[in-house]
Amino acid sequence: MLIKAAESERIIARFPADLGAALLFGPDQGLVRERAERLAKTIVPDLRDPFRIAEIDGARLLEDPALLEAEASAISMTGGRRVVRIRAAGNALAPVFDSFLAGSASDALVVVEGGDLARNSSLRATFEEASNAAAIPCYLDSTETIADLLRASLKAESIVIALDALDEAVSLLGADRGTTRREVEKLILYAHGRARVTLEDIRAILGDDAEARIEAACDAAGDGDARRLDLALERLSSAGVTPIAILRVALGHFQRLALAKAQMEKGESAEAVARRARPPVHFSRLGSFRAQLRSWSNEKLGEVLDLLLETEALCKTTAVPDEAACGRSLFTVAAWARLRH
Repeated sequence: MLIKAAESERIIARFPADLGAALLFGPDQGLVRERAERLAKTIVPDLRDPFRIAEIDGARLLEDPALLEAEASAISMTGGRRVVRIRAAGNALAPVFDSFLAGSASDALVVVEGGDLARNSSLRATFEEASNAAAIPCYLDSTETIADLLRASLKAESIVIALDALDEAVSLLGADRGTTRREVEKLILYAHGRARVTLEDIRAILGDDAEARIEAACDAAGDGDARRLDLALERLSSAGVTPIAILRVALGHFQRLALAKAQMEKGESAEAVARRARPPVHFSRLGSFRAQLRSWSNEKLGEVLDLLLETEALCKTTAVPDEAACGRSLFTVAAWARLRH
């Protein structure tokens, strides 16, 4: 059966006893892993228990499909129901699960971690159509779910968060549930022994204001928005950010675009590539990143990288004013971007 996204948390907490398997899938792989672990813990609290937990990689299962039935039907030496975890499952495993779900009478819970499966995915169809299994989507967090997660995590430690601090934290988190969890844990450790988290705390622990402003300048250049770029560069100059620092972040930005563009050349969509980018693209920048992927060609991105490298060398080896050289290069990039729209 297919579980609606809004029902996913409830199903994970109280998984129906008549279901023997679950497929967790979606673009947020951090959330896929988190929910898979929480679901497994409803049966086996200690996921390190070698007698009640079996883990199988998707590639290995593809080579030896009989492993699934063997592990699912095994009896724990210490008693209790077992959990079989399948990682990195793809569409090639659909026939294996078709056969297993149609004929297995095992008592184990099978927890399957899939990727960002399309609606017409054969693996999704297997779990959605089975009466004894569930397909559970794991979509990217919204601002509301990030806020709820942050408030709940802090409340568990008897810490409250100021409203302006919550808004700031939400703007900095959300690209991936696993990354968000790590950042929240870092914040809790920082606030240990205190009753309240302030805006200053959020900026000290989660924020990198300079890098965020440079990224805004990069997006403005990549989008071809000269006015926005001018404002971003003015703010960077006022904040004392060096042109070399701007150029290095810009190089990293356009290198990521070039790598992602190469993946698109293999048939992947701009949305899928942007969501899978590492380090993650902040959700507030995803729209701009996808638009840049669609508008820039590999050849032109190569020219941008050459220009930025030449500008960095110029700033380091000549008396040319760094700020002027950096600004000229980024405005040149913006001009090239406008020609491509």
